[in-house]
Amino acid sequence: MEISGARARSASWSFIAHVRNVRTGEEWVEVVGGKPGSRAVRSFRPDQVFAPGPRPRRPGGRSAPRLPLSDAPRLPL
Repeated sequence: MEISGARARSASWSFIAHVRNVRTGEEWVEVVGGKPGSRAVRSFRPDQVFAPGPRPRRPGGRSAPRLPLSDAPRLPL
């Protein structure tokens, strides 16, 4: 998965859990990874999490905007 706003550009992340606090309505995605050799656990807002892979292309070869997994999930969060 790709994370928007993460400082480490060469970081690699793996999904752990999607968490929703039923009392406050807050939600976040927990991931593990980071720079090569790191196994840090981090939490990100769902709108920062994107499916891995190339950006979809528009006619004319320009990149289309990607939607975060919270708006266009491949798997239910």
